[in-house]
Amino acid sequence: MQKRITTKDIAVIGLMVAIIEACKVALSFAPNIELTTFWLIMFTRQFGRKVAVIVPVLILVEGMMYGVNTWWVMYLYIWPLLVLLAYLFRKVDSALFWAIFAGIFGLCFGLLCSITYFFIGMRDGGIIGGFNTAFPWWISGIMWDMVHCAGNFVLMLVLYYPIGNVMKRNCKG
Repeated sequence: MQKRITTKDIAVIGLMVAIIEACKVALSFAPNIELTTFWLIMFTRQFGRKVAVIVPVLILVEGMMYGVNTWWVMYLYIWPLLVLLAYLFRKVDSALFWAIFAGIFGLCFGLLCSITYFFIGMRDGGIIGGFNTAFPWWISGIMWDMVHCAGNFVLMLVLYYPIGNVMKRNCKG
């Protein structure tokens, strides 16, 4: 396996981040409907470990474009977790599997985000304060997590084979 990042790798990383950001802007009118999950899964399946470089670049770009706040801290562990999980299952070639996977990830998104609020709440109230901050925050957003779940499921189910086939023909891992 190649150990250095080549000029081509840098260009491909830039393209992947640009695709994710363009899709994010294009779907910004639809709350909790996003293609970031889809693209990170597809890129991980196609490019394997190289995607580990995309995530920090994506997170830095997000911070530069939208500022840094609690959501940005959440991205520091949520997107790497997604890529790690996708990497573990990268050999599975099933639209239904990946649709369920992406849906579950969308459903769990709020729970994963609440971890940040747990630590914020712990600052003033210990473990109980952390729970009293994180749990209500998570519960109040469950309906949006359901939207996120459904969006991820449908988008993955519809786009998996068409985009996957294009990537197999035109992209080398």
